[in-house]
Amino acid sequence: MSDSLKTLLIVAFLLVILWNLGAGLYYMLVDKGTTKRTVNALTKRIALSVALILFVALAIYMGWITPHGVGR
Repeated sequence: MSDSLKTLLIVAFLLVILWNLGAGLYYMLVDKGTTKRTVNALTKRIALSVALILFVALAIYMGWITPHGVGR
C-alpha cells in the first residue's frame, strides 16, 4: 500500500467523522429531541473514531506505518 493511499484513507475517515459530527449538530438543532437522528449520527461518529484508532494501531503494529517520534 503506498504512502499516499494510507494518508488518503486516514483523511477520508476523518472527513466522514467530521461529517457525522456536523450531522449530529444539525439534527440536534432541527429536531429538538423529537427523533433519534442525533443519537444515531453521534453513535456512528464514535464507532468510526474507534475504528480509525484501531486501524492506526494495527497499521503501526504490522509495520505499514511508522510513528515519526516527535518529542523524542
